[in-house]
Amino acid sequence: MELPLNVNLTGKVAVVTGAGGVLCSMMAQALAAAGAKVAVLDLKEDAAQACVDLIAKDGSQAIAVSANVLDKASLEAAHDKITAAFGPVDILINGAGGNNPKGTTAKEYASQDDVLNPVEGQFNFFNLDPAGISFVFNLNFIGTLLPTQVFSADMVKKGHGTILNVSSMNAFRPLTKIPAYSGAKAAVSNFTQWLATHLSKVGIRVNAIAPGFFVTNQNRALLTNPDGSLTARGNTIISHTPMGRFGTPEDLLGAVLWLLDDKAAGFVNGTVIPIDGGFAAFSGV
Repeated sequence: MELPLNVNLTGKVAVVTGAGGVLCSMMAQALAAAGAKVAVLDLKEDAAQACVDLIAKDGSQAIAVSANVLDKASLEAAHDKITAAFGPVDILINGAGGNNPKGTTAKEYASQDDVLNPVEGQFNFFNLDPAGISFVFNLNFIGTLLPTQVFSADMVKKGHGTILNVSSMNAFRPLTKIPAYSGAKAAVSNFTQWLATHLSKVGIRVNAIAPGFFVTNQNRALLTNPDGSLTARGNTIISHTPMGRFGTPEDLLGAVLWLLDDKAAGFVNGTVIPIDGGFAAFSGV
């Protein structure tokens, strides 16, 4: 794998949650290519193993670990497996997250009909499922907090470590229809700043990336049609992205490797870096 930066992570043990997905799988591969021993965590062990198989082809070291980021006991069991295989953790990427239809409105704007004549089986703001909202919030925020509790303890003992959270451009500019996801990612950004301060005296840096629009398995049907053309929402996004395209997983790697490299970013702490093709900079006019 060709890396965009010459970063040396040899001797480091890295944990990547959600690494069975499109974006975090690429991050895990990049860390391995930079010399780290990588624990690939995902709720679905087969997805984690697929990432490990790609890493193994390059001759790097990685293990697949099934773990639920909402279950501390599951994470502690994963920690035991990782430390037995590789030793204490130096790097954590909190990549697990996602959205849920029960936390999503069907329409972009409210109308009187939402209250007077609601459509059966269709979510609007007034009948959003609290359980769905809780699931989305917990997956993104609690799913960042719990792995940090479990894996950063190794870093505290060593007096050194790096944590990278995955926020979203939704945290800066909430998108229509997805209040739960936008709110959850805003919490991740805020938590990143809080945690960077809290852990600053024990040698741990904490930062986040905020991806813009990347096509993943979760959002592919929302952005593209079966024939590969853009949906209406996909067209709106591209028209508001000055670079005129969706991001690719490789577009994340430069920022990820920079933030994890103590030589390059040793004084960078508590930042949330947009990687969005200029989306946040564009006013729409």
